[in-house]
Amino acid sequence: MPSVHALANPARFLKIARPLTPILFWAGAVLIAVGVWAGLTQTPADYLQGESVRILYIHVPTAWLGTGGWTGIALSSITYLVWRHPLSNIAARAIAAPGALFAGLCLATGAIWGRPTWGTWWQWDGRLTSMLLLFFVYLAYMALARADADRGGDGRIPALFGIAGSVLLPVIRYSVVWWNTLHQGPSITLSGSSIDATLLWPLWWTLAGFTLFFASIVLMRMRAFLAVSRVEARMRRMAAA
Repeated sequence: MPSVHALANPARFLKIARPLTPILFWAGAVLIAVGVWAGLTQTPADYLQGESVRILYIHVPTAWLGTGGWTGIALSSITYLVWRHPLSNIAARAIAAPGALFAGLCLATGAIWGRPTWGTWWQWDGRLTSMLLLFFVYLAYMALARADADRGGDGRIPALFGIAGSVLLPVIRYSVVWWNTLHQGPSITLSGSSIDATLLWPLWWTLAGFTLFFASIVLMRMRAFLAVSRVEARMRRMAAA
């Protein structure tokens, strides 16, 4: 894996991340704007859900990134434990806050969507409950990573927690299949989509836009963590001099 090992060098990573961050940010913002505009003005209302279906264009990307963020944490944690890449631990910590944000937005938009559709803001069914648990696991990971950094830990404990937390991902994915819940079953699969094409097409714009936007936030946070590490290292050298 020579390319991955090369990117593990902070200087090489920063050389790529600095110009890439604004590109991802603005590309994501444009795609989100186009997708939201199209979803609000260029698609018809659903024959059952009416205008409330338009929250689809925000809810689905936040759900995708809420679970995708933890996938990134788990993969970064595995990489850190196996290959000890210095940036892997930083990447996992950088993903945690935006991942928690998008998981929270998923819960909030789901509640807004559920009120006119189900007649209730919240239901303790499999999908909603497992997503709420993931949100709390994000918060626990951030607290654990902060405590580990404050005590001068090597990052192994948060990495193990990041891997263990991934057990929730298949539960979230298959909860609507395993249990009889209010939440609808899988709408988009490898074999196709149950969503009408006239409603579906703006979703690809917002999915791509939020994904690029998420990636830009992660890069910004990684750069910030590296900057703090450099300042702390310089202060330690000055104190020792």
